[in-house]
Amino acid sequence: MRKYDVIYQDLKDKIEAEIYTTGSLLPSENTLQDMYQASRDTVRKALRLLKDDGFIQSQKGRGSIVINRQEYVFPVSGVVSYAELAKQLHLQTRTVVLANHFAALPAKSFKDVDPDVEVKQMRLLKRVRYLEKEPDIIDIDYLDPRVVPPIPESVARDSLYAYLEGQIGLEIAYATKEITVETATEEDRRYLNLPEGAMVVVVRSCSSLADTRKFQYTESRHRADRFKFHDFARRARPWSVSRRV
Repeated sequence: MRKYDVIYQDLKDKIEAEIYTTGSLLPSENTLQDMYQASRDTVRKALRLLKDDGFIQSQKGRGSIVINRQEYVFPVSGVVSYAELAKQLHLQTRTVVLANHFAALPAKSFKDVDPDVEVKQMRLLKRVRYLEKEPDIIDIDYLDPRVVPPIPESVARDSLYAYLEGQIGLEIAYATKEITVETATEEDRRYLNLPEGAMVVVVRSCSSLADTRKFQYTESRHRADRFKFHDFARRARPWSVSRRV
């Protein structure tokens, strides 16, 4: 095992055992070098692994802070926007708008979340989401123009749902979703800084209002190395499961 893997595993074990608790600082890089008899580069590689796996967050001038690992898990089962989650979790984010115009809805891509979907003109909103200064997700939204008015650029860079609910008065109720793993496209590689042959996690959804009108089809393309799925599941009682011969 490489030295930085040994350091990573030891620090991870101590975090999980709450020797280093949520909100506390890990020892400084100099202290870690002395503790593990390792070079600065080796220590930094171990810290990078801990950060990538969601155990710590680096803060300039403070060092490495132990975080609640679930704070960086973006649930895909809820009906919540990226901007809302980022605000709740106090994450540093930035949105770059790539497109905001009319385009044909690629119905074939959404057949699994809406069997009745048809090709039609929709308002296309395409955005790249940056998390902690790194490109994380490409969000591609198709919005029904009969329901959703033109989207101002300031809204496109902020929270779409806050605008639709707070200013337009829509009551967003539920969504159907599917998750797949696919080879990154040229566009994925370009905007998410991915190498040839990389994979992305794709979350496709169809969102509806309280009156059951389908108003939004979304394709979110996540960097696989930064995607974590978090959900809650309960085993059904044996007598509640349908029986088929």
